[in-house]
Amino acid sequence: METVNIDAKLVMALRNNTGLGFGDCRAALTETGGDLAKAEALLRERLKGKMDARSDRAAGEGCIAISIDGSKAAIVEVRAETDFTAKNEEFRSMAGELATMALSLGAGAVSASDSMTARLDTVRIKTGENISFARGTRLDGGSFSQYIHHDHKLGVLLQFEGPLTEELATGICQHIAAAVPTPMAVDENGLPADLVATKRDEALKEAAESGKPADIVEKMAAGKLRKYFEETTLLGQKFVKDDKKSVREMLPKGVSIKAFVRLRVGT
Repeated sequence: METVNIDAKLVMALRNNTGLGFGDCRAALTETGGDLAKAEALLRERLKGKMDARSDRAAGEGCIAISIDGSKAAIVEVRAETDFTAKNEEFRSMAGELATMALSLGAGAVSASDSMTARLDTVRIKTGENISFARGTRLDGGSFSQYIHHDHKLGVLLQFEGPLTEELATGICQHIAAAVPTPMAVDENGLPADLVATKRDEALKEAAESGKPADIVEKMAAGKLRKYFEETTLLGQKFVKDDKKSVREMLPKGVSIKAFVRLRVGT
């Protein structure tokens, strides 16, 4: 077999791309005649079995990343096995790239594209961990704001229309992140119909036990249901930065919140 002289700089470039040892990288470059792209592809193929074997290992750590470009936005969760890797700047940068790649996909739930998987695999090779794309959402239209907690394990993407200041938009994102209970929908219209029906039946049953006349029972049930909406919907909740007002009351005239997505790693 003809000997191929491999430049050490080429080996180092392959090491930087894959995180593998000098010997493995040099051997792959020798086998591919010094072609960096082919050598990287060869190593990926050889490592695929090992990478697939890692997929059974628990990946309970990770980070949230958000990308916004005009009227398009995406929020994603990427998982890792260890907190050490989840805090690594390269891992977080990769997650940010995946969020940006997701902008080219259709609106709705995000499934990792081939290019997203290839980028993720680069970090899987380097870390030796079970790193995976967990979930994501794409939103279209209007304006956006975001909040990512300092540990990168909790993120919120807010979609709205109208003249909402950056400060208040960020504040609403922080409300969604911190509110207890976590808002289930923008308003009551976004709650599951079967859940609303169940809560209404419960309210009517409880009110009926009071022995009051039917018209009073209806009013009592309506009041109880209204309180439930105030507690569980974003617009109904008291704003965490000013509990004298609801989030709805904080919104300027002409502003409407269209959607929000709240992701916490592992939940």
